[in-house]
Amino acid sequence: MELKSLGYIGIRSSRLDDWSSLASGLLGMQQIDRGAKVRAFRMDDRKQRLVVSGEEGDGLAFLGWEVASKADLLALAARLEASGTRVTAHPASVADERHVTDLISFKDPGGNTVEVFWKPHIAIEPFIPGRPISGFRTGPLGMGHAVINVADIAPMLTFYRDILGFHVSDFGHAPYKLYFFHLNGRHHSFAMVESGKQSLHHFMVELGSLDDIGQGYDLAQQEDGRVAYTLGRHTNDHMTSFYSHTPNGFFIEYGWGGRTIDPDTWEPHETFDGPSLWGHERLYMPEEQRARLRDMRLDAAARGVRVPNPVLPAIDCPWLDSVIRRE
Repeated sequence: MELKSLGYIGIRSSRLDDWSSLASGLLGMQQIDRGAKVRAFRMDDRKQRLVVSGEEGDGLAFLGWEVASKADLLALAARLEASGTRVTAHPASVADERHVTDLISFKDPGGNTVEVFWKPHIAIEPFIPGRPISGFRTGPLGMGHAVINVADIAPMLTFYRDILGFHVSDFGHAPYKLYFFHLNGRHHSFAMVESGKQSLHHFMVELGSLDDIGQGYDLAQQEDGRVAYTLGRHTNDHMTSFYSHTPNGFFIEYGWGGRTIDPDTWEPHETFDGPSLWGHERLYMPEEQRARLRDMRLDAAARGVRVPNPVLPAIDCPWLDSVIRRE
């Protein structure tokens, strides 16, 4: 049994209108009608990828991971229960809300709700972005990636690596313990940082064009306090991105050019060059912390650290194709 990818993310928030403005107006997601207390958004041919509900307790509601078959879903449920993890098999009504065929859920050692599903529902209508973009890089790579803050990384590492079957891409021990995990060709679909907190740090969506990112960066800078990390490039997944604040206080990474790995031959390793080659100035941090990360970037620059330029396949986006045909 193998988890395939990150399928969807659920958020609890009392600021639904603010989420609509961010997800549609800045990120370019397509809002779909889900009722007064729910906002849901498409990124591709799936019926939904992001769900924001007006429940109490702002924060991460769930992460939804996809498997290939019903047999895989049942096998995972059996393995979780054998490990002492309580598993809930949800009725069709809940699966319909998630727009999937079958669904289970459980808690990880940090108390986060994890959902696993198979056979997502596919939309008949083409994806229409909330603003002109080339499309999101999803497909076999999934929705993107999610990074969570954890208080104690040891039990979380055992749970995600040894029970759920996530594969370590790389890890670091300074300034925090940090582990990145892959499920497919995306360098990481999940990561955790031992920051002493229990929360969602950020989730990432990847675009089909560097210009999508640049134009999004211009839009974000028109809003006072929207940009959390300036434009920069990561050392491990080679993503060029910026980070924006969300109505809930965590971040969204808006990226392009992430590396594709071969999961069959990839060897996990420790990293020492810091999180970013250049940029990604953390505007929200105190100057002392910003200076420490800045020094790591300048050290990488002094040593001439470089990563390859991306070679990426074209995005399959019917909306963009129709615009090109009209032009």
